[in-house]
Amino acid sequence: MIFKFNLFRSALIIVSTLLVSCGGQSESTGVAGEAMQAQQTYEWKLVTTWPKNFPGLGEAPEKFADLVEEMSNGRMRIRVYGAGEIVPALEVFDAVSAGTSEMGHSAAYYWKGKAPEAQFFGAVPFGLNAEEMESWISFGGGQALWEEVYEPFNILPMLGGNTGVQMGGWFNKEINSLQDFQGLTMRIPGLGGEVIQRIGGVPVNLAAGDIYTSLQTGVIDATEFVGPLNDLALGFYDVADYYYFPGWHEAGSLQEFLFNKELFEALPRDLQVIMRTAASAVSAAMADEFRVQNSNALSTLINEHGVELREFPADLAAELYDVSQDIIDELGQSSEIGQRILASYRAFEAQIKDYQDISEEAYIRVRAEQR
Repeated sequence: MIFKFNLFRSALIIVSTLLVSCGGQSESTGVAGEAMQAQQTYEWKLVTTWPKNFPGLGEAPEKFADLVEEMSNGRMRIRVYGAGEIVPALEVFDAVSAGTSEMGHSAAYYWKGKAPEAQFFGAVPFGLNAEEMESWISFGGGQALWEEVYEPFNILPMLGGNTGVQMGGWFNKEINSLQDFQGLTMRIPGLGGEVIQRIGGVPVNLAAGDIYTSLQTGVIDATEFVGPLNDLALGFYDVADYYYFPGWHEAGSLQEFLFNKELFEALPRDLQVIMRTAASAVSAAMADEFRVQNSNALSTLINEHGVELREFPADLAAELYDVSQDIIDELGQSSEIGQRILASYRAFEAQIKDYQDISEEAYIRVRAEQR
């Protein structure tokens, strides 16, 4: 409260001084307007694809809202709404685009029907992992391309977290070959879903709150979602027999904050910086938290619920890889912006892999050999 009072007093002093010294109505009015804008308070709505306070994913927007309010000394207050509270889970993009909600939190692959190229900014099968994905976005040219894809929709995207490598999914039968996917109905969005379709399965896009019942009633035969933390919370161990790894379809699943571009750019400059800073902080923390929470949740799933872990066979993974590359290339060639995104992604991927081979991956191989 003291800070707000001092800021207001300082603004009045600046305005008064300029009014006296300049004596010009037009100049003083401009400065006064800026001072008044600096004191204005804002109340925004943030809609999400996740259930309210859902572990990890649903908590991130809550942390963002708290951080923005604290950093702005209460000038920006954001109320977070979970999926279905005011907007259905998969209509977040439309709500932010139209400005009925000032911002949202979701994942880009849900919007492939509106902008197919958005899938590059969600998760690419056998693609960049979490750290690599965020490096491409922040320092490899990905952010500008991402913004270009969303520009026609009046949306500004920002990093909103990363789950890291996900699990391969929950199945009600063993998966040993491509034949086992024939006719299999699986909840899996984005490019991973296109791979499943290409090999004879039936991909379904369901929000988190609809998956358990669909699996329990046989509407779907399998599902992936994120990893042990969220899978434990959703209770999939009660309605599926096998838990497969690794998540070949989402090696670095990026989450996103969506801002109505027009409304964001109308904010005072300092609030824009605060919002960007808070988004960056929340995004960086998510992957770190998921590593800890997933590890703890996996132990609970195995030791308390008797979950049986299975690894996808190496030959199956190789076949899935080949199909994935075809689909990724086709997406990239489907539009002019897609071609530029694919070129940027592939160039970064090739460069980073050369370094990863002798750094992170080399270390992990050596560490594993010591066990």
